[in-house]
Amino acid sequence: MVVLHGLLGSSRNWLTTGADLAAQYHVLALDLRNHGKSPHADEMTYEAMTADVLAWMDAHHLKKVALMGHSMGGKTAMLLACRHPERVERLIVVDIAPKAYLSNAHRAEFAAMNELRLDSLQSRGEAELRFEARVDDWAMRKFLVTNLDRDAAGGWKWQINLPALTKALPELEKTPLEPEDRFFGPTLFIVGGKSRYVEAEDRTVIEGHFPGARIEVVAESGHNPHMETRAAFVAAVMGG
Repeated sequence: MVVLHGLLGSSRNWLTTGADLAAQYHVLALDLRNHGKSPHADEMTYEAMTADVLAWMDAHHLKKVALMGHSMGGKTAMLLACRHPERVERLIVVDIAPKAYLSNAHRAEFAAMNELRLDSLQSRGEAELRFEARVDDWAMRKFLVTNLDRDAAGGWKWQINLPALTKALPELEKTPLEPEDRFFGPTLFIVGGKSRYVEAEDRTVIEGHFPGARIEVVAESGHNPHMETRAAFVAAVMGG
C-alpha cells in the first residue's frame, strides 16, 4: 500500500496508522514534492506529483499497488488511478472529493506562515502563539509548526517549500480530473462525519468518476480520520 499525505503534511503523519495497516499490507508512506524530506521544485501540480509517484513506483519495481491518499494526496491518487488504472489494484481516498475547493482557512494559514519572522523565533511554541491572530484552531496551529525545522546554524527554517506551495494554492484547490476521467477498480472513500470536505451531494460526482466507489462515513471524525479516529479508520480500510 502506497500512502500519500495531505497539504502541509508528510509521511510522518502516517507512521502510527501505517504500523496498524502493516498487519495486512506492506505500507509505504511517501513525502510528496515540496513536503517532508522530498526535493523542492518550482512546479507544484497534480500532474507533477502523479509523475513523481509513478517514477518512484518504477524505481522500486512496483507494478501495481493499493493506493491511498488523504486530501491533496487523495486528489493525486485519484488522478493517478484514472490516468494509469493498470498501476492501481485498489484506491482509497480519505476525506476529499473530486471537486474544486476555495478555502479561506487555507489562505489564512498560508498568510500566517509567510508572516512568521523566523530570524527572531525561539521555539515552535512561540510560533503557535504568533499564529493565534490568523489561525483559530489550536490543532491546526500545532500541525503547521510541525513543518518548522532547525537549520545548520541552529535557527529555524521551513521544511516545506513555502513559496512554491503558496503560489500553487489556487491550482491545488482545483479538481485534477477532467469530465471523462474514470477508474473502474475497487474504490473506497472514507469521509469524516464532522468534516465539510465531502458533502452528501458530492456522491454524484464521486460515482461519475469512480463507478465502483463505496463511501464510508466515520461519524466521530473530522478531516483527519487516520489520526482522530484511528481504530475506526483502520477497520474501514481493512474491511474493504
